[in-house]
Amino acid sequence: MKTVHLALALALAAGTAAAQHTQVVVLGTGTPNADPDRSGPAIAIVTNGQAYLVDAGPGIVRRAAAAAREGVAALRMPGLDVAFLTHLHSDHTLGLPDLMLSPWVLDRTAPLQLYGPPGTADMVRFIDSAYTEDIQLRLTGGEPSNKTGWRTVVHEIRDTGVVYRDSNVTVRAFRVHHGAWEYAYGYRFETRDRVIVVSGDTRPTDAVVNACRGCDVLVHEVYDAERLKLRSPAWQAYYHRYHTSTYELGELAARAKPKLLLLVHQLYSGGTDEDLVRQIATRFSGPVASARDLGIY
Repeated sequence: MKTVHLALALALAAGTAAAQHTQVVVLGTGTPNADPDRSGPAIAIVTNGQAYLVDAGPGIVRRAAAAAREGVAALRMPGLDVAFLTHLHSDHTLGLPDLMLSPWVLDRTAPLQLYGPPGTADMVRFIDSAYTEDIQLRLTGGEPSNKTGWRTVVHEIRDTGVVYRDSNVTVRAFRVHHGAWEYAYGYRFETRDRVIVVSGDTRPTDAVVNACRGCDVLVHEVYDAERLKLRSPAWQAYYHRYHTSTYELGELAARAKPKLLLLVHQLYSGGTDEDLVRQIATRFSGPVASARDLGIY
């Protein structure tokens, strides 16, 4: 009997440790390209039973449900109530109406707390307006529903530094350079056991290096430098201005020194994950993983 109790105690302790361990759950790695294997850009930082979402690409709620089915309890409904937007490009926000309303229909009672750049409040206001009839019918048309979970509370970020803090995490925003976007942010998540930095969409910038400085995980976008040479001059100019190449990211990571460099929002242009990692490895000798949808890191 003592052996049974000891085994149970060890299992409970292991479960508690797993719940407290911070995970990066990749919900979507996609770009605007319609790749059926890659949902829109979205990740979840999961720690101590709570999920903190970054970006809301197409498919975010169903990808969260898929992750929950694979055992990530923090992404079960009716959760999904804290989210951060890096910028307002459509591929990063087309899942926002889904995130605002679907968890409410599935019994979320807490309003969504949404942090993002200037313009986020207008985006949410127009989404609410577009779905006014849906919301009112669910509230008053006989469907069982609560009266609070449909709301979104917007916190627009204008200054860098700490933008969110609770008992699990401190989140710091920093400005990045994403072409002509006036406001684009990366985020640094500091939990009890890990520091995770999310670049957002950006060309190479010292701000990412300074935010990481030996962080546990650097989640960074990337494009294949060699394959881009095969595209038109106009597209080459665009990517040089808005995004980060494999070689540039390798040089950046060599300075930032993350314990793991995690690639997301990968633009392959016909290449492979192995191509991305190989090119980065010419500049950075540390661990690199090219993320897949529903990967946990």
